[in-house]
This record gives sequence, C-alpha cells and structure tokens, in this order.
Amino acid sequence: MRTPQERRDDEPAFVLHSYPYRETSIIVEALTSARGRIALVARGARRPRSELRGVLQAFQPLALSWNGAGELKTLIRAEWRGGLPLVTGSALLCGFYLNELLLKLLPREDPHPRLFDDYEAALRRLASGEPQAPVLRGFEVQLLSEMGYAMPLTHEADTGRPIDPHARYYYAFDRGPRTTAAEPGRRYPEVHGTTLLALAQHDFSAPEAAAEAKRLMREVLDYYLERRTIVSRRVVRDLQAMEEEGEGGTQ
Repeated sequence: MRTPQERRDDEPAFVLHSYPYRETSIIVEALTSARGRIALVARGARRPRSELRGVLQAFQPLALSWNGAGELKTLIRAEWRGGLPLVTGSALLCGFYLNELLLKLLPREDPHPRLFDDYEAALRRLASGEPQAPVLRGFEVQLLSEMGYAMPLTHEADTGRPIDPHARYYYAFDRGPRTTAAEPGRRYPEVHGTTLLALAQHDFSAPEAAAEAKRLMREVLDYYLERRTIVSRRVVRDLQAMEEEGEGGTQ
C-alpha cells in the first residue's frame, strides 16, 4: 500500500539546520507550527542563482510549502514572513543551542504548536537583548514539559509538601525533588529550594540561583539526551576560555 502524498502550503516555520544533499541540493530540518520538526529536500538550493539559497536561513520566520510521502518531503516554496529582529552576537550562540536541543530531543513529525510559539518568543527576547539565562531556562523547562517530562519544581516528590526555600534537595530526574538520595548507586544533583522556586517562577535575579539552575538543567537535559553531546555548549565554553585568557594577558 502506497503512503499517501502530503501537501502543505505556507506553513509557518523556522530552519533548525541544513546540510548538503547530492550535488546541488540541501536537506533542511525545520520546526513548523502544525507538523513539528520535519525534514525537507530543497532541490537545487546550492546553485548560485537559486531563489531558496538566501531564504533558508536560521532564526528567520519563514512560510514553507512542501509535498511528498514518507519522512523526507520535497520543498516547493520558501518565503520570508518577517516581523522578527535579527539575532546577533552572543544571542546567536543561544539560538544555536536552542536549535540543537530541538534537533536532538524532539522527534520528527510530532506536532507541538505551543512549543513553536515558545521558540519564536525566545528568539524575539534574545534578539531584543533580554538577559539570556531566563530565556534559556524557561525554554528548557517548557521543552521537557511538551515532551511529557514536566519537571516538578514546587512540591516534594515523596511527601507532596511545598518546597522549603531554605532546604536542600536531591533532584531525581524521573520523580522530582527529594529530601534524601534514597537509591544507592544513583547520583542525583543537589539543589537549593530557592533555585527550584526560581525555575518555577522564571526569576533569576539572584546570581546563586541562576548559576545553580544552569547546572541543574544541564544534568536533567543530559539524562534525557542519554549523554549525547550538545556541541554549542562546548563552543560557548571555548569562547569564554579565550576571553578569560585575553583578559589575563592584558593585566
């Protein structure tokens, strides 16, 4: 039995990643509003005169049209939707980080309209120069929630009691905050109650909570990534190291 052809026109989308395909084409991984993450072949997009060549850029709101059967569809048309400022500087690295999370955690053709809106909002906030930590932590928490891995942040996993901001907890990845590490042989990250509540409220005005929330989210995401490497993290660390060495050499 043949797989039925699918046709979509002018679907709101963002390019997450693209790579060469055969001699003149590329394969585009895109996040769409109604179809989730999809793979499209853009035929001839690497030719110098291709209309697609300058349109299929990351972090730009697009309207994509495609057809085809199976997991790899054929891109018919791509148009710029506009309305979003350019993401530049260090915010650009944050955008690549969000794209990499989506590529490695979000299955293809699993629709998440709310996540699409959250992604667009995160890009808008990054482009406008808002503090980056709240944007990234908020998107990380929402991404896990959309995938069915919602993080309990306001109540203890074992007792249901409200989180005490002055207490320390062990965060069990598959259950939530616990007062004891009750499972021998498993290491759970320790975290202050204030940090859990900061994550729940997206309030990182306290530097200690912001730093600890970053460490906690890294460990939680690594658990669901099954230790697959997030390349953009390493790029940021390398750049930060270079900046620190430069500052040290001028003192």
